[in-house]
Amino acid sequence: MRMSKVLSGGFFAGQRTYIISGVGILSAITAYLVGDENVFTTMNSIFTLAGIYFLRKSTQRGKNANSRKIPKR
Repeated sequence: MRMSKVLSGGFFAGQRTYIISGVGILSAITAYLVGDENVFTTMNSIFTLAGIYFLRKSTQRGKNANSRKIPKR
């Protein structure tokens, strides 16, 4: 495996924001169900992470836009 592919993200290149938003929303719901958060904190977390998801989605250009391109030598 080439190091440039690892540094640019490989299979998950350009998907990091979506994964982090999804995991954050899942963790906010889990924290509410366990009893660590109240409904207002949970909704605040969900709306914030969903906003980040949709902001990234609206600024993405092209089919596989990736802002971490590593120049080839």
